[in-house]
Amino acid sequence: MTDFVLVLGVLAAAAAGLWAWRQFHPVSFWYGVGFPLRAALVYLTWHHVASGCKLTRNRRRFRLTLDALPVVGPASRSAATVVEHKRRVRRVDVERSPRLGLLRPTRLGWRMRLRLHDGQVPADYEKAAEGIAHAWRVHSVRVVDVRPGSVTLWATMRDPLVEVVTVPETGELLTVRPGKLENGRDWVIDFRTVPHWLNVGATQSGKSNLANALLKGLAPQPVALVGFDLKGGVEFTPYAPRLSALATTRKESVDLLVDLVGEVENRMATCRAHGARNVWTLPEDLRPMPIVVLVDEVAELFLMADKSEKDEVSRTATALLRVAQLGRAFAVYLVVCGQRVGSDLGPGVTALRAQLSGRVCHRVNDPETANMALGDLDPAALDAARAIAAETPGVCIVAGQDGSWHRARSVYVPEHEAEQAARDYAHLTPVWETLVGSAPVVRPAA
Repeated sequence: MTDFVLVLGVLAAAAAGLWAWRQFHPVSFWYGVGFPLRAALVYLTWHHVASGCKLTRNRRRFRLTLDALPVVGPASRSAATVVEHKRRVRRVDVERSPRLGLLRPTRLGWRMRLRLHDGQVPADYEKAAEGIAHAWRVHSVRVVDVRPGSVTLWATMRDPLVEVVTVPETGELLTVRPGKLENGRDWVIDFRTVPHWLNVGATQSGKSNLANALLKGLAPQPVALVGFDLKGGVEFTPYAPRLSALATTRKESVDLLVDLVGEVENRMATCRAHGARNVWTLPEDLRPMPIVVLVDEVAELFLMADKSEKDEVSRTATALLRVAQLGRAFAVYLVVCGQRVGSDLGPGVTALRAQLSGRVCHRVNDPETANMALGDLDPAALDAARAIAAETPGVCIVAGQDGSWHRARSVYVPEHEAEQAARDYAHLTPVWETLVGSAPVVRPAA
């Protein structure tokens, strides 16, 4: 009886210790206890999971068998039957699962590489991902890396986007951390790597919050910020102290875009005169200040009430497209936002979309906008965008120029915080006329 009580006490102490370890040091608990148990479960059940998801293949093999043949002798027909064993080679079908590589732990799950069977393609595993996730009792399973003859599956135990806390800024020029990716890493927008971005989303989806996060992150940096707000200025006017120029009507937008195109051409001439391919290879004393252009409700730039506006819309579309095509080499970057972005707005929108290599798609009201943002990339990204729930503002699909995509969520940035950042760093705002060397065209509202 004493031994039994002692065993119970040891078990209770061990359970309490494991509980405390998990509560106060969840990361080390995962690597020390959780992951080894999960890895054992994955290896032990992989064949059954692969078979249930129809990822196995039947392969023919030859096996040596012993066949028992009855032989009756002529002298002893009434005696017992003599059994003769003969060796034969038979062909049998053996069900084989894909070869599972070494599981590598991550902070939220694990990664593993699989060798494809002959005739299999990565799409087979994308279709089976949901079934694998349910079999392993995890949040999600995704195909994240494709190589000839193999794929990498990434399993996530829980959704890291349920709650996103404030992300510290990198301090690097033209780099902003607006939130978190679904793999637990920081979501980093680096304009020097991905220069132009398309940000679409319905009302209350998180589109405007992302613009606030970008402005707050760029405000303390030595860059010029330019705004196009075709809502009459209600979105960007509170940030006027940090904006070098702000256009609130189409007429002002045309004039401001003409200025931007002229500035790009001036920078082009400077690079040509010094034998530089882009502004970043110029001497530091000749290097112009980067310009980040924020465009809100881009559809308003392309809509026409009647034919009298056709010429103005055409000029706007052409100038914006030229900035997108030439801006990267000359440090002029675009962030184009809109609730509704579709091919019905005209060929200018489709041509502009092709230049915006960075894509952010929040919850949208129509499939055409999601297709415009992600349709020319991975179809799985489009399906993920359509599955964003209305009660998860800020959740979006992020795709970069390398073709990969992630679920992400931006940190909530209240408007008053972005406005305060604009006021705090107003002294860093360059004067537009001085920056572009032209007569004043558009000034931000006071």
